[in-house]
Amino acid sequence: MAQEFVNGKIQPGKVVVFIKPTCPYCRRAQEILSQLPIKQGLLEFVDITATDHTNEIQDYLQQLTGARTVPRVFIGKDCIGGCSDLVSMQQSGELLTRLKQIGALQ
Repeated sequence: MAQEFVNGKIQPGKVVVFIKPTCPYCRRAQEILSQLPIKQGLLEFVDITATDHTNEIQDYLQQLTGARTVPRVFIGKDCIGGCSDLVSMQQSGELLTRLKQIGALQ
């Protein structure tokens, strides 16, 4: 269930962030990404607490990415890490470069 759920969300050309709404780092990641000119429909925030499988999803994220913490940020099929990784990429300019590479920017 968790594997299908996660793999069904991660897609080339799309930015997907697995979050918990009460997490301050998740909210920060949402703020950063929501301010960027990402094409309609290509940015999705997935609230893993809205399912009955939160722990299983986090276990699968651990298998897939090496960490079970949220946010887990995917640019296309690649996990770039969490909030601090996103902030670093934003500051270095790499974030916009990666978003351009997958065709997600307007």
